[in-house]
Amino acid sequence: MPLMVIKKDKSRQPYNREKLLNGILRACEKRPVSIHQIENLIDNVEAKIYNTLEREVTSMAIGEKVMEELKKLDEVPYVRF
Repeated sequence: MPLMVIKKDKSRQPYNREKLLNGILRACEKRPVSIHQIENLIDNVEAKIYNTLEREVTSMAIGEKVMEELKKLDEVPYVRF
């Protein structure tokens, strides 16, 4: 069963790594952050999500985990995200 993301409007969508990647890339524009660092960041976020063993997660929870990782990486993308 795929991981489902519960959006703010209570709709559900399958988790999409590409959407997360695009949002983080936008936040990291013109910053000294490599694609390798971004891929590692997403891997860390996914590991945290899958370790909860929940099949549904809110978009807000994903965003909070991304922000925790971005804050460690670079302050500017953290604020932008």
